[in-house]
Parts: sequence; C-alpha cells; structure tokens
Amino acid sequence: MTTPVRAEVPRSRIAVASFIGTAIEFYDFYIYGTAAALVFGKVFFPTFSSTAGVLASLGTFAVGFIARPVGAVLFGHWGDRLGRKSMLIVSLLVMGLSTVAVGAVPDYAAIGIWSPVLLTVLRFVQGVGLGGEWGGAVLMSTEYAPPGQRGLYSAFPQLGPAIGFVLGNTLFLVLGAVLPAAEFQAWGWRLPFLFSAVLLVVGFYIRIRIAETPVFQAALDKAEQARVPLFELVRKQPRVLLLSTLSFVLAHALFYTVTTFCLSLATSSLGIPRTTVLVSLLVAAAVMGVATLVFAMKSDKWGRRRLSAAAAVSVVVWAFPLFALMQTKNPLLLTVGFIGGLLCFAMLYGPMGAFLPELFRVRYRYSGASIAYSVSGIVGGGVVPLISTDLHASTGSSVPVSLLLIVLGVVSLLCILGLPETRDHDFADGLGEDQVPAAS
Repeated sequence: MTTPVRAEVPRSRIAVASFIGTAIEFYDFYIYGTAAALVFGKVFFPTFSSTAGVLASLGTFAVGFIARPVGAVLFGHWGDRLGRKSMLIVSLLVMGLSTVAVGAVPDYAAIGIWSPVLLTVLRFVQGVGLGGEWGGAVLMSTEYAPPGQRGLYSAFPQLGPAIGFVLGNTLFLVLGAVLPAAEFQAWGWRLPFLFSAVLLVVGFYIRIRIAETPVFQAALDKAEQARVPLFELVRKQPRVLLLSTLSFVLAHALFYTVTTFCLSLATSSLGIPRTTVLVSLLVAAAVMGVATLVFAMKSDKWGRRRLSAAAAVSVVVWAFPLFALMQTKNPLLLTVGFIGGLLCFAMLYGPMGAFLPELFRVRYRYSGASIAYSVSGIVGGGVVPLISTDLHASTGSSVPVSLLLIVLGVVSLLCILGLPETRDHDFADGLGEDQVPAAS
C-alpha cells in the first residue's frame, strides 16, 4: 500500500506552509534565548550577581522546554483527532501572541517581582505553542510526500531553526550596532519580540490556505482516529517512544550548547565582543541550514538510522575541539568551532523530520512525534544549558561541559541503534505493538 498524495497541491505550497510556521516559531523561541543570555539577567533580575542573573534568566528559558510536552500532549491529542491543519494554526497563534507580549513586559524597576513572574508565564505559553508546532509541521510535509521522498519533504520544516535563528540574531546584531548599550538594554531588545507580530500575520495567511494532509484525511474518512491517542501510544509503542525520545536529547543539547551557553560563555567569561560572537553564530547557522537540507535529502538514500548514528559519533569527536577553538578568542577559529558543532547537529536534525513520524502509527503519529521531540527538549535544551553554566561557574573549565556532551552522544548512539531503519516503510499505517510500519 502506498501513501496517497494530492497531486493538485503544489510542492511549493506544502514547502512554504510547513516551513513558514517553524521559521516563525523558532524565531520566537530563539530570540528569547539570545535575550536571556545578553540582557535578561540585568533587566529582570538586577538584584542578583552576574552569574546568578544569567542562571536565573536561563532558568526562565528552560521553562519553555518544560512546557513543550504540555503542548505536545494537547496539540497532539486534537491533531490526531481533528486534523493537522487546525492545530498548526492554533499553535502559531499561541506562540506568536505570547512572543509579542514578552516584548511588552515591564522591567523589574517598574513592577518588581511581577516582572520576572510575567516573563516566566509567557515563556511557558511560548513552550506550549512550540510543543504543538514541530510535530504538526513535519506531519504536514511528510504526509504529503510521495514514496521515497519523505526525507526531502521533511527538510522544509527542518529549515525553520536555521532561518529563525539567523533572522532573530541578525536583528539583535543590527540593534546592538546602532544603539548605545544603555538604550539596547532599556528598550532595544524588545523590538525583535514586537516584530514577531508581522511574522505572525504572514504565517497565519499562508497556513490558512493549505488543505488537510491526504494520509490523515484517509484515516478521517475511515473513522480511524484513536479515542485517546496518548493512551494508545503509551500502550502500543512504549519502547519506540522511549528510545526515540532519548535518541534526540543530543540534538537539543548540542544546539543550545552552541547557540545559548557558548554565547553567554564567550561574551561574559572569555570577554569576546558580542558582535564578534553573533556574527560567528550567524555564519555557522547559515551553514547549518544548508547542511540540514542536504542531510534530510540524503537520508532518503543513506537511511535515517545510519545518519543519526554518525551524528552521535561526530558529537563525541567534536566535544573538546569546540571549546578549545573558542578559547583561542580568534574570530575565525571561533566560527570554525561553531560550524563544526552545528554541522553535527544538522546531521542528526535533518533526518529526524522524517525519522520520528515514520516510527509511529497515523492514529497517534502527531502525539508520538511531538512528545518524543518535546520531552527530549526538556533535558537537551532546558536542563543542559543550566548544568553547563553551573559546571563552568563552579570549575572555571569547559572540560566538564565537553564530558557532558560525550555522555549524551554515547546515550544517543545506543538508543538510535535500538531503533529500526524506517525509510522504506509504508507510511499509511501497518503497525503492531512496539513496531514500526511494515515494509511496502
């Protein structure tokens, strides 16, 4: 049985609809991380020491990851019950509106303790929105894909992190260059958040014009939706859910180590100018975007499992060179270090857009892919930057952080090897308990 495809829907429309939302939502998510590393400690936690202020602001950053599984469960449930399209629109609105609101939160000097409280609440709402976004976006692209091209189609939403990161950090870079430091801290950092309103309108217009995916529509026509997708997922595929979740902790950990922890480390402890670090990260993110597309397409030929395993090994190899190159404070070597780290990330993240959905039945695929992605983000994106910051502050060395990445790389490799290859499996359905789709 082959996956049904709606020939009347152009590939370009599918690409834009799945890509635009993830680009906007990751832009929203990442500008928070950049602001947390650069200014939130002084704006919202001025009574704390410098290190404690960074830890507190990164703590609010971590709240977004804790909220992701909540969004994954909520949006996954209704996405598996009602459809992908409607949930993608709602998740976009939730994420976008909360981001704009972050840009309007008064600082600590204006309303005291209520300032960080409001910031934390809005960050939680952001996380709920993103928890429903990624799974729906990759399902929209892969469930429209012809057989043998799911890796290619899944690349569209997987480009969202690179574009969102480049756009957000470019704005911070420009604002930091044209505004005096005092004005940037007072109000300049708010502009990227307020600009999200424009992106939200564009994304909503594009998403509203796409139809439901053919795979889900076929299940809907047959009334094959699960009554409670989460319960069925946990009952029928617990091992796949656990292994897939643990496999991709590394992706989140590596990305946020490079883009958030290293940004904070370079500008505060190493004394590297903020502009230099942001430019290096922008170059690395651009390379990452191209590499994500290449690795996603190559996974159709080489296999999801093989590329993901190679990525885990690459992280183990690059864990020490990353920080050694940073400590030279040479802009070129700094950029090389970031590029190496984000290339390892792209090798894992590129295949993941097709790999995770392929592991789960259509009846609870939105829930399965979203929960695996979001729960892995709690540890990798929320906890690891906090642990890394604390380890570096207490030891004055990056060695413990490198060792942490190596441990995560080994765990990821073992879990990936416990999963089957899925590139040739029928995507329409065909699963048994704790199995993946039967071969076409």
